[in-house]
Amino acid sequence: MKLYIVGFGAGGFEGMTIAAQNAIEDCGLVAGYTVYTELIKNTFPDKEYYSTSMRQEKERVLYALCAAQERNTALVCSGDCSVYAMAGLAYELWENYPDVEIIPVAGVTAALSGGAVLGAPLTNDFAVISLSDLLTPKDKIEKRLRGAAMADMCIALYNPSSKKRLGHLKWACGIMLEYKSPETVCGYARNIGREGEEGCVMTLAELMETEVDMFTTVFIGCSETKVIRGKMVTPRGYKLG
Repeated sequence: MKLYIVGFGAGGFEGMTIAAQNAIEDCGLVAGYTVYTELIKNTFPDKEYYSTSMRQEKERVLYALCAAQERNTALVCSGDCSVYAMAGLAYELWENYPDVEIIPVAGVTAALSGGAVLGAPLTNDFAVISLSDLLTPKDKIEKRLRGAAMADMCIALYNPSSKKRLGHLKWACGIMLEYKSPETVCGYARNIGREGEEGCVMTLAELMETEVDMFTTVFIGCSETKVIRGKMVTPRGYKLG
């Protein structure tokens, strides 16, 4: 039987790929983080659902693998199935489930859908870094931030804040200011593809004083990033004249 690891995009049906839709339709059971299963229940009302809360990822994946021994199962993830999501963990736990075929189904991750909200911030080389230190030590996150900043890359920041990490974005911006101008073009996209979607373009200095939440993706530009008619744009380098 099959276990589909499905990235369903930002949350709205319009952002879901046809492949993701087909995979979920092929399954009787849909498993996922509670917030994510609630996002798709109206689209797929005839499915059986199993959900767990945050920080119960292993239990969720094991349940899905076990269920997939008997029937096709979908393990859903917001955005893409591999970017800070469940595909890697499912493969790590796969050894004891030889009769289960794992099929990853890619989705549109927040760096891309959020970038579209703001304009075109990631047209050239960029880095994606999560500020969550639940699974990655903070000193390693700092090394990655410094490396991307020294390389003058655009940066998409996932998990910029939570109830337990209120100062992480300000901390990250402080590191950026060691290598980037305070006037560096930045922005954030919140509730991407969902009700209340918003995007805002600002400077790095302004971003440092901005409060965001866990439903926000932050974008820090490089030295070439500019604002064009209110949009955040990083040129690719094409000759325009």
